[in-house]
Amino acid sequence: MKTPKRIMPLVENGLVDEVIGRLMSGKEADVYTVKCGDEVRCAKVYKEAIKRSFKQAVLYQEGRKVRNSRRARAMEKGSKFGRQQQEETWQTAEVDALYRLSAAGVRVPQPYDCLDGVLLMELITDAQGDVAPRLGDITMSSEKALEDHALVMQYVAMMLSIGLIHGDLSEFNVLDDDQGPVIIDLPQAIDAAGNNNAEFMLARDVNNMRRYYGQFAPELLNTHYAKEIWALYEDGSLEADSVLTGLFEEDLQDADVDEVVEVIEMARVEEEERQERRRDAEQGE
Repeated sequence: MKTPKRIMPLVENGLVDEVIGRLMSGKEADVYTVKCGDEVRCAKVYKEAIKRSFKQAVLYQEGRKVRNSRRARAMEKGSKFGRQQQEETWQTAEVDALYRLSAAGVRVPQPYDCLDGVLLMELITDAQGDVAPRLGDITMSSEKALEDHALVMQYVAMMLSIGLIHGDLSEFNVLDDDQGPVIIDLPQAIDAAGNNNAEFMLARDVNNMRRYYGQFAPELLNTHYAKEIWALYEDGSLEADSVLTGLFEEDLQDADVDEVVEVIEMARVEEEERQERRRDAEQGE
């Protein structure tokens, strides 16, 4: 196929030899399969902020550290330069998260390079060499659901143990290859220590996974991994190899009504986005 304009810099720099085809088109990015020497990889082309529809992006960016003070001030002021820097920060967040998570033992696509808003990374394939499917496109046995759910919960704990939360984890952002689940799509990954919405987003990620795997193993619907993982984190005792049980005895307190209303509203918006992604996935088939 004709090389997309955004991928041309990678071709000119010798990072990509040929564009094979478009793998998927989403609201945040377009993904292409590309030839790099003897390997087939994927190139994720981020869309400009004005063309993206990722709602409540500010909730995810809260607490992200910007080392350059000039860039930080520009981003706060919202100047043209500041918007450009904020866009660059959004894109590089995924690269940084992929490197950190890979080093921590979480299964994610291996990143190779990021140039001009295009992320070059590993193409996840199944045992037959075809592109690995998303969880939302497959069914599984109860035994596999229990096994893979436990692994994903361990990945979530491993992520939080190094201070990261996916923030948008669902059956649409996990691939399944012959070795099990692979976490993808991390531009919105949040800094747990610096984001006031961290606990809510962790719970949303975990509960999305509980709901999905619970279709095949209903006993998972009664687990409480989100509260267990967060309690270990708050206590300072969460480790990458922490043993998780899914059991949690909650200390009931008087509810903060405003906080409850905010959580309900965020959950409503998240469900709307999830349904939009489902419709997009069905239309793309």
